[in-house]
Amino acid sequence: MHQEPSGEWIVAYTTIDNPELYFQTKLYTGNGGTLAVTLDGSENMQPDWVWLKNRSSSYFHGLYDSVRGTGTSKSLYSNTADTEGTNSANQNLTSFDSDGFSLGATSGTNAINTNSENHVAWNWKAGTSFSNDASSTGVGTIDSTGSISTTAGFGIISYTGNGSAGASIAHGLGVVPDVLLVKGRSIGDSWTMYHKAIASDPETDMIKLDEDVVPIDSNVFWNDTAPTSSVFTVDGAGGETKVNGSGKTYIAYCFKSIKGFSKFGGYKGNGNADGTFVYTGFKPAWVMVRNISNNARNWTIIDNKRNPFNPEDEWLYPNASDSTFDASSFPTDFVSNGFKIKNTGSYFNTSGENYIYWAFAESPFVNSKGVPNNAR
Repeated sequence: MHQEPSGEWIVAYTTIDNPELYFQTKLYTGNGGTLAVTLDGSENMQPDWVWLKNRSSSYFHGLYDSVRGTGTSKSLYSNTADTEGTNSANQNLTSFDSDGFSLGATSGTNAINTNSENHVAWNWKAGTSFSNDASSTGVGTIDSTGSISTTAGFGIISYTGNGSAGASIAHGLGVVPDVLLVKGRSIGDSWTMYHKAIASDPETDMIKLDEDVVPIDSNVFWNDTAPTSSVFTVDGAGGETKVNGSGKTYIAYCFKSIKGFSKFGGYKGNGNADGTFVYTGFKPAWVMVRNISNNARNWTIIDNKRNPFNPEDEWLYPNASDSTFDASSFPTDFVSNGFKIKNTGSYFNTSGENYIYWAFAESPFVNSKGVPNNAR
């Protein structure tokens, strides 16, 4: 049970008692050759989105999904605006397996399977095929295909742009998404994010995943139109290609907060070393945070596998190729119902500055049977 600032008491309840059915983090050591990586959670999970990073060295993040498929040109990189597959060092995820994924070797340095170096894999499951013929269904104006999970509030949607303003794309979640992350596959342009907590009218704002800049306030990108339970809207007028260039291919990762499993929100820093607590309704397994008040601040990811005990003080930056940053001077704790920031650093807790976050659960604060979890 949690008391909101309004005084209302909230009892967390979830339809996902075991988050490892839909999200798992895996640490592995590269071998420089072929490698089958088996997830070690309590549940076998065949991932549909795999995000890989070499922790030991400065290499690109490699992002793969089952909708785009495997092969020698299916990599996307969260830290660059590159088109799909332009960095050959990352082009080596060969299959999505029933309990993990497999990697191949490359002729050069193998960024996500470097021999004897430490790596991390963040894995999400969608799993249900989705397709929408817009002209037949009357839903949206651009055809879309993909893989979705309405239970986990996650969808991977592929579409081809038409270059027009106000084009709309079916996402299949059946609820209004909280986050949209769009990347052009065939065009070298930035990762474009809609996040409900950016502003009171987030449909006029966009933030880039691959850069350390504050949100852009513009009617372009989302056509000044909030997503609905069936579609999200994009603007390609005036030559804008980040989300809807004519004839260009795109992939969109769509998320909705699911009580006890995921949360996409915002908070204001208080500058107190024993300060800001962010309530999520679950013990986090993975958190990504961004200061949206200040330029030159990285996106930052922490998780419960690189640091199995508090504090969480190993950082990786999605917008940079850097190896692990030792953040022992900037601790954050994962607790039974959220995360507690115990530093005054600008990446997490500058007084009066605004932050947005993504979070996924290790375990719900209270499961569907009313049983609470334990603090770390």
